[in-house]
Order: sequence, then C-alpha cells, then structure tokens
Amino acid sequence: MPLVQYSDSESDSESRSSLPPAKKPRHNINPGPSLPPLPASFHNLYASSTRVSVQDDPSLHGGRTRVIPHVEGNWPTHLYLEWYPGKDELSLLTDVISQCGNVPDEKAPTVHSLLHSDLGAQLPLHISLSRPVILRTEQRVLFTEALQKAIHDSHVLSFDVQPDTLYWSSNYEKTRWFLVLGVQRPSHDGLNRLLKLSNDTLARFGQPPLYETPSTQGKPTGVSLCGKSSSLSGEDFSGCFHISLAWSLSEPSLKERERVARVDLRALHGIQVGFDSVKAKIGNIVSSIPLGKRL
Repeated sequence: MPLVQYSDSESDSESRSSLPPAKKPRHNINPGPSLPPLPASFHNLYASSTRVSVQDDPSLHGGRTRVIPHVEGNWPTHLYLEWYPGKDELSLLTDVISQCGNVPDEKAPTVHSLLHSDLGAQLPLHISLSRPVILRTEQRVLFTEALQKAIHDSHVLSFDVQPDTLYWSSNYEKTRWFLVLGVQRPSHDGLNRLLKLSNDTLARFGQPPLYETPSTQGKPTGVSLCGKSSSLSGEDFSGCFHISLAWSLSEPSLKERERVARVDLRALHGIQVGFDSVKAKIGNIVSSIPLGKRL
C-alpha cells in the first residue's frame, strides 16, 4: 500500500478520525522468542550500497575517490574472508577505534569507523585475499569456476585467527590509510594457502597478485615481515594479513603510528575470528565458496 503524506493540520485531525479507537495495551504478556540470526547468504544479497552517482564524486563518499574507474564491460573484483563481529566484539572494537580517534591534536588524522554505515547498519569486516582487480564480462564465469575448483581441490579447512597487533597501513595508491588489526598465523597455514590459490587463479586471468613482494609498509617494530620465512604454501605473508577497522584520508605521522602501536589490545586477545568460506565479489554479485569442514 502506498504511503500518503499529510500536511501538519491533516495529520492531526483527518488521520486520527479515520483510524479505529486504540486498544488498551494488555499487561503480563510473555515476550515471544527472539528472532534467529540471519543466514550468512542473506548478507551476500546486500553486499553493496546503493549507487547514487555513475561519476566519481568524492563528496558522496567522505572525500574518497574511486580507485578503479567505472568502465563499461569491466567488473571490479575482490576476494576476501568475511567477518560479522558479535555484539561484545563490536563493543571492544569500537573502544579501540575510539582510543585511536580521540586525540587533542589538530594534525592527527580524522578516523572514520568501518564498523557501521552512515545510517547505523552494521558492516562486515574482512581479510583481503586479493587487491581490487578488474575482470572482463566474458571472464566472470570462467574465473569463478576456476577459483571454486582450486579451493575445492586444495582441501583447505575452515579456521580461526586471533588479533594481535594494531597499526596504520595505506592502500597501494596511498590515497587512504587504514587502521588495521594484524592477526596471528592460523593452524594449518590457511591464510597463506588461500592467498596462493587466489594469486595463482588471478594470474591465469592476467591480474596482479596480492603481497607480491616483501613489504614493511605501515608495520610497527617487532612485527614479522611479509615474505620473511617459508610456509606450507611457500612464502609466508602472515605479517601482511589484517582486518581494517577504520580509515583516514590523512597519512598518520610517525608519532601517531607509535601511539596506535601502544594501544592496549589485551581485551581483543580472546577473540577468535572464524572463517568457513571465501567470498568472491564481482561487480555487485557475491559468491560464497565454502571451505572444508573441521572434524
């Protein structure tokens, strides 16, 4: 039924006269059972916000610019592991972001949380398995099928990771800086194994890998370096994997990086972030590729 808008005067008189008398509320009614959580597949249907412009308009996105320009026939693609924090976890993460953003210094970067949208809806967090890349229309199905087969044949099982560090890291273009949680290397090397599968599949379609060369970009002293040692899948990039919590358009100073590195993370050390599928987002379509089930 369409909604009818009333003027101020109409809403007080006409709308009330057309409605039946309100019933008195009943008391001592037991509340029904709480609603079950939404299935994971539901989030895939609404993975992208509504497009409000076909042009790159930074004013619509907090000053951010599009990394990959929109071109007909090109499909922005991203591979990642997705995490929806629970209520208690959200509270802890919000506190960490608050500690990094509440700084009485005009030169400190303005921090924008990635936990919720502008309308207050919870947003998923993720660990990237690819950089933003481009597929052509005719490559989409072939790429998805190739990635599904690679993950299925690898027998990588679902796994957990634990946050252990906090630092600033920039994107490749150095147009944005992200406040990120580094994570410990999971058992059976699941992150490195999935990264190699992702890089190998992307290479077949002429796309660049993620974490191609060792890098210390944005890493605080004492954190293992990307590609420093070997792993079950070859080169070990455990020092690169991270979960972005917030972003800024301003590059943090050395003083700011050091201050963030000193934030107390002991409350986060009990968090176990579980992953049981790989998400492949091509355009606005998200495919979920399951990992093997742990016994």
